[in-house]
Amino acid sequence: MELLWFCIVAYMITMYVILDGFDLGVGVLHLFVARTEEERRTVLAAIGPVWDGNEVWLLAGGGTLFFAFPKLYASSFSGFYLPLMIVLWLLMMRGLGIELRHHVHHPMWRAFWDAVFSTGSLLLAVFFGAALGNVVRGVPLDANGHFFEPLWTTFTVVPEAGILDWFTVSMGLVALFTLTVHGANYLAMKTEGNVQTRSRSISSKAWYGACVTSILVFIATWSIHPEIWNNYQEHLWGFIFPTLGVAGLIGMFVLRKRNRDTQAFLSSSVFIGGMLASTAFGLFPKILPASTDPAFSLTVYNTAARAYGLGVGVVWWTIGIVVALGYFTYLFYSFRGKVRPAPEGEGY
Repeated sequence: MELLWFCIVAYMITMYVILDGFDLGVGVLHLFVARTEEERRTVLAAIGPVWDGNEVWLLAGGGTLFFAFPKLYASSFSGFYLPLMIVLWLLMMRGLGIELRHHVHHPMWRAFWDAVFSTGSLLLAVFFGAALGNVVRGVPLDANGHFFEPLWTTFTVVPEAGILDWFTVSMGLVALFTLTVHGANYLAMKTEGNVQTRSRSISSKAWYGACVTSILVFIATWSIHPEIWNNYQEHLWGFIFPTLGVAGLIGMFVLRKRNRDTQAFLSSSVFIGGMLASTAFGLFPKILPASTDPAFSLTVYNTAARAYGLGVGVVWWTIGIVVALGYFTYLFYSFRGKVRPAPEGEGY
């Protein structure tokens, strides 16, 4: 049962990164692909109907984590209190940037909220990548499962490292490049004209950044946390996950060259899903490794809720996820095709 819920939590996080990831990527690109007011309204129209729904996966993932692994939830939320508050403010900035820009019809007002939206999206991409880097690297857990990390210390990977060091920042750069490509592929799929042309160009260029940083982080992970590869040595079938990731990465490059926008977007989704699944497979059964003593690590077994609760939860989670997937299928089907900017004064 613990393994099943580990897979469920990993699935929820992956869905959030894929769905809200293209929203973040669009935000990063907002000031670069859209140079006129009409183009910026077009960009916002591309994500307007879906961005807030996509964020619900983050809330659902947090709720699932709390239900299935309450000890992990308590430890991680107290230990990561500072970065979580930063992420909360960045999420608020991003939402305000989208919703408030059309309330006052003045260029300076709109330029300010455009900058807030783009900056918040960029920093969120980096922070989410750094968060994954902390999980892979490990945190200074004590025997009671408690820890605290400052924002940074010496910027080197040591047992008492801060939230930001060279490894976690590198993971943040991987996330930034990857979500930039993902968002550019989405915009290329949903728009026409100059916005589409610029999105295709940025996707092609950012792909090289995603490829290079991914390779470097792969090498760095092998160096600082070699145990992550033990599961692959013991269970060779697990190589299907990194194979999917590599296939998605190559698919993005090939399909972008052919301007196959929808397929390129699906390829970036496969790349993201493959890389996150590869990380989860390598870490199992650990969910939050300890950088101090491996015996202090939080695992699916020492943090899980009771078996009865997990069993009942599977039934209700199944019902909920079927409803959610049905809703999102209807949502994306209803807003399929190319977007047009809303008339002046009518938001996005």
